[in-house]
Amino acid sequence: MSVGTYGTIRPADVSPEDVEIILNFTPSRDETDNFILTKLNATSILRPYFNNNDTGGNPNIEILGGLYNLRLPSDQFNKIGIYTLMVRPAQIRTRILDCGVLSALPNVKGLVIDLNDVPTQFRNKFVNQGLVGFRIEYLNSDGTKVPNFFRLITSSFFCEPVVQNLTNTSQKAIRYRYTDNNTNLIFCTVSPSSSPTNKPNATPYIGQPDQDIIITNTFFNPITLDIEIAEHDFSTLAIALFGNQTKSMDDGIYTLYDTQNNIYRQYNLYEIRDQFNELLYEVRQDRGNNIDFSKNFTNITQ
Repeated sequence: MSVGTYGTIRPADVSPEDVEIILNFTPSRDETDNFILTKLNATSILRPYFNNNDTGGNPNIEILGGLYNLRLPSDQFNKIGIYTLMVRPAQIRTRILDCGVLSALPNVKGLVIDLNDVPTQFRNKFVNQGLVGFRIEYLNSDGTKVPNFFRLITSSFFCEPVVQNLTNTSQKAIRYRYTDNNTNLIFCTVSPSSSPTNKPNATPYIGQPDQDIIITNTFFNPITLDIEIAEHDFSTLAIALFGNQTKSMDDGIYTLYDTQNNIYRQYNLYEIRDQFNELLYEVRQDRGNNIDFSKNFTNITQ
């Protein structure tokens, strides 16, 4: 028997609705105290690319996995500084309605979630087998998250409660059964949820009724992007070093031009002398928005 070599990483083909983008801005890397997070609308700034290869797949329909365009809105990315973007799977915050078992299979334990407690934009995920592979994280009563603890959803089906007469009074009389009728309840089995064979009484913790939880898809790994917006880049610095320049001998206006010979910036050049006409300083003063358009490069050189 031979062992072949195979890859284990596949590009994610997620929808922008399954993505959450968190933004933090700081004017410089030295300012770390003012930490304010802003949630961006991923559906408006994240655009997937589609496979337009005519030799296979569905042109302009099949998502090209792993390739997305991130559009930075100018109304939010309009300051000089460092923008830290965290791109992570969307988090669905809800609560556990009940921790129950199936009527037909008492050994199958699971979590019951009421769709009325689920945010509207995520309710389309709560269908039969729609949550398989999602991760559940648990919150304490004070709102803090239980660190490094989670469960994975292995199945999810619509359910309805049923009442059973039990001889053991320590067991709950309300159990659940799967149904295809219209219902607001979802029964989710999680892993691990069964006791190990060497210790049958050690039941894994899967949550408790009325406990707040966070449900997250596992379509891709969270990533962090560090974007720095500066006043100058390589192209603008090259204008000052290699671009065309003129100096008006009459009024001392010094003009820099870009690669298209458009006026990029203008300065006033003048000298400061003392009462004995001795030269003290040579000054270059930025004219700001007070541009003299008569210093057009084409007009000057023709």
